[in-house]
Amino acid sequence: MRYSASEKYEIIRLVEDSSLSIRQTLRRLDIHRSTFYNWLQRYQDNGVDGLEDRKPTPTVVWNQIPLDHRAAIIELALDKPALSPRELAARYTDQQAYFVSESTVYRLLKAQDLITSPAYILMRASDQFQHPSKAVNELWQTDFTYFKIIGWGWYYLSTILDDYSRFIVAWRLCTSMSASDVADTLDDALCFTGLDRVKVRHKPRLLSDNGPCYISGELSGYLQENGMTHTRGRPYHPQTQGKIERWHRSMKNQILLNNYYLPGELQEHLQRFITYYNHERYHESLDNLTPADVYYGRGQEILDQRETVKLNTLAMRRKMHYDNRNNLHLMS
Repeated sequence: MRYSASEKYEIIRLVEDSSLSIRQTLRRLDIHRSTFYNWLQRYQDNGVDGLEDRKPTPTVVWNQIPLDHRAAIIELALDKPALSPRELAARYTDQQAYFVSESTVYRLLKAQDLITSPAYILMRASDQFQHPSKAVNELWQTDFTYFKIIGWGWYYLSTILDDYSRFIVAWRLCTSMSASDVADTLDDALCFTGLDRVKVRHKPRLLSDNGPCYISGELSGYLQENGMTHTRGRPYHPQTQGKIERWHRSMKNQILLNNYYLPGELQEHLQRFITYYNHERYHESLDNLTPADVYYGRGQEILDQRETVKLNTLAMRRKMHYDNRNNLHLMS
């Protein structure tokens, strides 16, 4: 029950004039002792005015992001509208050496009405692949996907993706889906990695579906000649090649926004997106590293640097909070 200042004053007078003890009087009035002594102290300090209810003061959060950083995050989001809050948080931390979390970026963008609901279908699969790769160039995933070029017909993209880092090692735009096209793409991958010139104990294992080009004797002979083994996914179970299927979806979400009238035009757009995917796009399953960061072995260094930035940022925010609080006390 709330009491007005005059009612609190009357209660204080009543307790002081009572013939009973303070404890007994307060028990009969159903008022807690700490509450009464708080009123009494305020009355002795400031009279009846001190008994007025105090307006609640907003709690100052010690780790609140300063206004200049909030504005910079909003500006980055407007400049890079294709980036998600997760990608914006990672990019801002890397570029500005100032830590912000994904949830903080989301709240800032939500307040500015800059969050849109993505249209996607959630597919649940196993939490982890049964035999995950543990190093780069241990397992390569490969598959074809198709594009229609107006006036030219169908073209097919053959891709070699490193399973551990999700790095696009090699790709070719082909006019067919033959075993020779797969072999040519593998030649590009072996040349890019230098595995066609350097002797290694184990060459990458190839993971594919059961398409005609992948079960052909021609490809089997090529793999045997180059010292590579082959694993094929279970029929009607594309989740086995989930990483390259996910790559196809990410790539097509951008590439299919345009129509193409020449093969060279499509190839140019593919090259641009693959460069972005390998070297700029933060991947959630890679701890917000790019595939190139993991493939070239600089991932742990970046994660360690982010952790240092995070600790320094939190220490700076804490210091600013206590400095501001001490200044307010000095002014009052």
